[in-house]
Amino acid sequence: MVEKKKLFTGRRITLIVASIVILALLIVAVATGAVSNTLDCPDCDGVCQICDGAHVLEVSGAEVDCPKCCETCGGEGMVQGSAWALLPAIIAIGLALITREVYSSLFVGILSGAILASGFSFTGTVDHVVNTGIVSAVSATAGIFVFLVELGIIVALVNKAGGSRAFGEWAKTHIKSKVGAAIATFILGVLIFIDDYFNCLTVGSVMRPVTDKHKISRSKLAYIIDATAAPICMIAPISSWAAAVSQYAADGQGLQLFIAAIPFNFYSLLTLIFVVAIALMKFDFGPMKKHEENAENGDLFSGSQVKGEEFTPNPRGRVLDLLMPIIFLLVACVFALVYVGGFFGPDYWGYTDNVGNFIGAFGNTDATVALPWGGLVALVLSIIYMAIRRVVSFNDSMKSIPSGFIAMVPAILILTFATALKNITGELGAKFFVGSLVAGFDQTLLSFLPAVIFLIACVLAFATGTSWGTFGILIPIVSSMFPDPANPLLIVCMSACLAGAVCGDHCSPISDTTIMSSAGAECEHLNHVSTQLPYAIYVAVISFISFLIAGFVPNALIALPISIVLMIGSLFVTRHIVKRKA
Repeated sequence: MVEKKKLFTGRRITLIVASIVILALLIVAVATGAVSNTLDCPDCDGVCQICDGAHVLEVSGAEVDCPKCCETCGGEGMVQGSAWALLPAIIAIGLALITREVYSSLFVGILSGAILASGFSFTGTVDHVVNTGIVSAVSATAGIFVFLVELGIIVALVNKAGGSRAFGEWAKTHIKSKVGAAIATFILGVLIFIDDYFNCLTVGSVMRPVTDKHKISRSKLAYIIDATAAPICMIAPISSWAAAVSQYAADGQGLQLFIAAIPFNFYSLLTLIFVVAIALMKFDFGPMKKHEENAENGDLFSGSQVKGEEFTPNPRGRVLDLLMPIIFLLVACVFALVYVGGFFGPDYWGYTDNVGNFIGAFGNTDATVALPWGGLVALVLSIIYMAIRRVVSFNDSMKSIPSGFIAMVPAILILTFATALKNITGELGAKFFVGSLVAGFDQTLLSFLPAVIFLIACVLAFATGTSWGTFGILIPIVSSMFPDPANPLLIVCMSACLAGAVCGDHCSPISDTTIMSSAGAECEHLNHVSTQLPYAIYVAVISFISFLIAGFVPNALIALPISIVLMIGSLFVTRHIVKRKA
C-alpha cells in the first residue's frame, strides 16, 4: 500500500513538472515568434515571377487567381516550418510514456498545437481544436469510421450465428496431435484477418477445448492468439488496420503504400513464421517452457483458473457460417477497390487510365471510399444469408448494429485524435521542417533510420498499449521525411513504423489486444505477458537486424529472405541450446 502511494505521488509530481515544462515551452515558442519561422518552399524556385507573390492578377479590371502560383506556398516562395511544429507530437509521445494513457495524451498534443497556431488566443485555440483538428479529422476519416462499424456488426453476427463453435467441434474430432492443435489455432487466426478484436475472442473461444485436450497451456494458447491477431491484420490489405493506416497517407494512396510496405514488415511476417516454426520444432524456451511442462502434467493454467464470459452461440451454426461473411467481405471489398480505382470505367476522380488494368486499378484506388462500399455490401449479404440459414433472425441482426458500433468506439476515438494531431502539426509546417532537415542528412545516416524508427515505435506502443495511436503519431512524421514517394526508404521506414507499433503492442501489459488475448484464452493476464515477452523480444531482435539490412539494401527480394534465414537459423541454434540444458 505504501509503495503504491509512493508510485502515485511520484507520477503526480512528474505530471506537474511536465505540465510546467509544456506551458513554458509554449510561451517561449509564441513569445519569440519562432513558431512562425519560414523555410524555402520545396516545390518551387521562389516568389512567383508572374504575380510577384501577390497570388492574384488583374485581368480586364478584375482580380483573378494567378494560374502559375505554386499551390504549396501560394507564390510567396516560403512556407511556415520550424522545430516547434514537432512540439505537439513530442508532447503527446512524452505524456503517453508518463501516463500510459493515449486518449488524454493525444488531446493535450492537439491542444498544444492549437495554442501554438493561435498564439494563445482563447477563441483561436478552440477554433483550431474543433475545426482544424477534430471536425476535419472526422470528415476526412468518415469512410473509415463507417467501415469499422460495418466490421463490428459483421463480427457480432458471426458470433451469434455459431459458425465459430462449429469450427471448434470439427477441430476436436479431426485434430490428433499437439502440433496439429497449435497449427490449427494458427490457421484459424490467419483466417480471421479482418479485425484483431474479432480474432482474439473468436480464436480463443473456439480453440480452448482443442488445445486443452492436447495439453497446450493457456499461456501458449494466448501467445498464439496474440501472435496471429495484430500481425495478420497488419499485412492484410482488407482489414480494419489497413483502413486505419491508409488514412494517414496523402492523396488517397494509403492502400497502395500499405501494400508496398508488407514485404518489409519484418516483425509481423517473422512472428507468423516463429509461431509455425516453434510448433513444428516442438520446443519452447523461457517462462513458456515451464508453463508447457506444467500443462503436460495436467496444470494448464500455471496459476489460478480464469473464467471468461460465457459464450452461447447458436447450436445450429456450421463452419460455413464463419466462412461466408468473410468471403462476402473479401469479394465485395476487392470489387469495390478496383471499381473505385477505375477497372470498369472512369475512376473515382474521373480518369480512365486503368480501365481493364486490375493491378493499376488496385494501386490507384482510395481505401476510404472503397472499403465502406464493400463493407456495406458484405454486411447486407451476411444479414440475408443468416436469415435464410435461420441462425440469426432479422431482429437479432438489428440488435447487432449498436453492439458492433460500441465495440469499435475505442478504435474510432484513437483514429480521430491521431488524425486531428496530424492536421494541427501539418498547419504548423511540421512536414516542411522535417523534410528540410532530412534533406541535409548524409545517405549513410538515412540508412539507419528504419532501425531507429522501429525502436521508437516499439517504445511508444509499449508505453501507450496501442498500435493505432503509435502509427497515428509517427506515420505523418515519417511521410514528411521523404516527400518523394519514389524513394524506397519511404516504404522501409513506413514498414518499420508499423512493425514497431505491433511489437510494442505485443510486449505491453496494457495493450488492448494483449488483454483480449488473455481473455480469449482464459489465461491469467500476467502469465500471458511474462511468457510472451521473451518470444516478442526474440523476434524484435531479428527484425531490428533486418531493418538495418533493409536500410542499406531497400530491396524486399534481398532483405526478406535474409530475415527469414536469420529467424529459422537462430531457432535451430536456440533449440540446440535448450535441449543441451535440459
